[in-house]
Order: sequence, then structure tokens, then C-alpha cells
Amino acid sequence: MFEPGAQMRIVSDCDHPLGVGYLNPATLIAARILARDCESPLGRGWIASRLRQALAFRDSIYSSPYYRWVFGGADSLPGLVLDRFGDLVVGQIATLGMERLRGAVESAICEVLSPTTLVWKNDSGARKLEGLPEVVAAAWGSIPNETTVIERLTNGCELSFTVALLGGQKTGWFFDQSFNRSLLSRFLKLGARTRRLQLRGWMGRHGRSLRRTREVGCVDSSAVALAFAERNVAANSSLTAVLHRGDVFDVLATLAEAGERYDAVIVDPPAFIKRRKEIPQGQAAYRKLNQLALRILEPNGLLVSCSCSHHLAAADLLAAIQGAARHVDRFVQVLHEGGQSPGHPCHPAIRETRYLKAFFCRVTHS
Repeated sequence: MFEPGAQMRIVSDCDHPLGVGYLNPATLIAARILARDCESPLGRGWIASRLRQALAFRDSIYSSPYYRWVFGGADSLPGLVLDRFGDLVVGQIATLGMERLRGAVESAICEVLSPTTLVWKNDSGARKLEGLPEVVAAAWGSIPNETTVIERLTNGCELSFTVALLGGQKTGWFFDQSFNRSLLSRFLKLGARTRRLQLRGWMGRHGRSLRRTREVGCVDSSAVALAFAERNVAANSSLTAVLHRGDVFDVLATLAEAGERYDAVIVDPPAFIKRRKEIPQGQAAYRKLNQLALRILEPNGLLVSCSCSHHLAAADLLAAIQGAARHVDRFVQVLHEGGQSPGHPCHPAIRETRYLKAFFCRVTHS
């Protein structure tokens, strides 16, 4: 009889050893491999070794200690996510097997980095599927209501942002979009005074290009998210953000009917497709959202369209953009195809680790 969450040797149907990992027969992914060597002792020392490898890689590509330190199975630590905010580490454990290793993970984090605070923000829906409770607690230190993130743009400029930790989504910051955000100013009209609208994930996170901006509009259904967006815009410029709270489809339709036009629109919605059966409805939602965004773009405007649904292929997102453009009589040119930041590496054998798509598009009237 297998005990859920227990460690075990994993073998093929021919009894060929595949590795050592942990089991939860109550989930769709019943077993997860941690190490190929079946004799590996999966304890504090082994976890510390993996953490050091992940930390060395991030420190080699990021100039400031603000990044995703561990990205689950892509860093050979399935079920574990760690984000670093300087001396603060915010983690999430999504699987029963990793939950049973939590004590060893905490000891390893203390050994490798010794942050002043480690917060477990274990409030994701994935835990329910694993039979785990949702809880937010500090392993040590005190939980701040907010914290700071520093990002460096491609032009070398560093920007500071305030992040809602307890009231924010996931670990508090979307580090996966950091490289895409750093590229934004390259695609805006040089020297032009632009008017832009940002939907969700990029709010207040647009950097030095604000100096060439006359207005920043922010759309979100969350009052907390809008409040922090307003603070971040004000902290990095002399502008005041124009806030639009509500359902993004309704807000965009209202703006279009009012004749509002923007030089740049950034579309970064939540995952519309969380399960395969939702693909048809999700594809329709992405097309509709991009169609509404195109309606409020000025000629030669910039559309940045993103999707974090791993069930939606990049080609399908591009098809949604193209279908939306045809419907509203627009011509789209793809300038750049982006993905998740390198702090979120992709595992070649784990399709779910490659999830973020971002198309930078120039849009003209047909």
C-alpha cells in the first residue's frame, strides 16, 4: 500500500529504474521524479545542492537580488516555487510530496541564503487538488504587508516598485514578465508623447519610457492592484495614473464607445484556459479581448498581447490576434515574440513549464 506523499523508486513497465521521487495517487500526475539516481538521499543536503545551482544561475543573469529563485520542476524541485525580494523569500508549495519535505527545504534555504524572512504563501488552488490546506505563514521573520522590487531595463536604468505581498496575487510579483517589461520602451515611438493603456500584470511597471508618456491608463478588477499601480506610476514619473476598475471586457467596450484612443495597449489577462476542455471558450475570449484592444489603438499603435495559459499554443494566440484584426479591419505586424524571463526556465520534457507568450505588434488601419 502506497502512502500519499511518500518517497520511492520509480521504474518503467520493464522494471528499468527511472529515478527517485514522490507519489500522490489521488492526482492526475501520480508520481514526480526528483533525481535520476535512485540512491540519492532526498534530504536537506540534496535540496541545498539544488538551491545553490538555481541561485548561481539567477545571480549570473540578474544584477539585483529580485527574481524567481526556484521554478518547480524546471529546477528539479517539482512542487516548489521560491521568489527572492532581497532578504525576503516568498515561497509556494503545491504538492503533497514537497509539503512533506518542507522542513528540509526550510533548513536548506537557511543554509544557502539565510534570508531575514521566509514566507509561505500557500494559498493557490493547486493545493486543494493535492489535499492540502491553504495557508499563509512565516517560517521565520515577520510578514510585511508590502515589499520592494527593483528591475533593470535594457537601457541600464533601475526602477523601484512597491508590491502588495499579502493582498497580491501568487507570490506578489510577476517576475516572469520582467524581460518583456524591460523591452517595452524600445517599441514605443522615440521622442513621442504617448498615451497608453495597461491591463493587469504590467500596471505601473513600464519604467523610463514614462518620461515620454503623457497618460497611463490602468485596468483591473482589483482595487488593491490599482492602488499599487497608481503608487508605482507616481514613484517613477510626475504622472498620475488614470484608473479603470471593472471587468476588462466591459471597460474596453466602454472606452471604445467613448472614442478613447491610445498609442499603446498592453493586454496581459489571467489564464483563460486552465483545463483542456476550456480551450474553445478560452480561444474565443483571447480573440474578443484583443479585438477590443485593437479598437482603441491609434494608427501605427503598439499592441502587446500576452497569454499565461499553457494550454494555449503561441500559434493559437497569434491566430486570435490575427482573427481579431480582420474583424475590426486592422493590419498587424509582429515585431517581437517574447516569453517568460530566464528566471522561469523551461524543462524540455515538462510542457507546462513553457507557458507565457507575448507578441509585440505594430497595428495600422487596413
